[in-house]
Amino acid sequence: MPSSAVSYTFATVALVAWMSVSACSKSSAPPPAAAPVAATPPAASSGAGRIDGKGPVPAPGASVVVVLEPKTPRTFPAQDEVPVMDQVGQTFSPALLIVRTGQPVKFRNSDDTLHNVNVKEEGTRVQSFNVAIPTDGVYEFTFPHDGFYRVGCDIHPAMAASLFAASTPYVVLAESDGGFSFSDVPPGAWTITIYSAGQKLQRDVDVTGGTTRVTVE
Repeated sequence: MPSSAVSYTFATVALVAWMSVSACSKSSAPPPAAAPVAATPPAASSGAGRIDGKGPVPAPGASVVVVLEPKTPRTFPAQDEVPVMDQVGQTFSPALLIVRTGQPVKFRNSDDTLHNVNVKEEGTRVQSFNVAIPTDGVYEFTFPHDGFYRVGCDIHPAMAASLFAASTPYVVLAESDGGFSFSDVPPGAWTITIYSAGQKLQRDVDVTGGTTRVTVE
């Protein structure tokens, strides 16, 4: 069972949802749109190289996720910090959160009204969890599978966000021109996967030190 600093069942949402109409009028104004949060790469290793790449140009307002995965099993250090998705101004922040598979993530409610967090796998629509989070509440969860997840609030249907879980710490968001880079990559065979506008593009790359340039189309 997932652990939680503050956790309520979905039945609680049904009992208190009617109070959200008045409570929502007290919530703060929506904050500026938060930039998606990318994972922190691991520390440099001996003989590490760099990858500079170019992929599809993101559509206006959209994000292109670029993932670098080893072709043979590798062990990566644990994440330095626990990523957080907050609820403030009746908005999920950030709109896209990148997390590590098998490592904890925190969901927080900084609004003065009750929210819930309903998370489902993007591809299968299988529900990961659905919990109510009161003001200043925090819920912690560990995602067992790589992939995209939809995040919503059933009390406030306009609230929506996305989450991407990856086993590798090498995950970045493409720049506005489609460019991306990975630094401190250990030598070896890797696969670059780009998720863009519903498409999945892949390219293999060998890292031997120095800088490797690659285009993924």
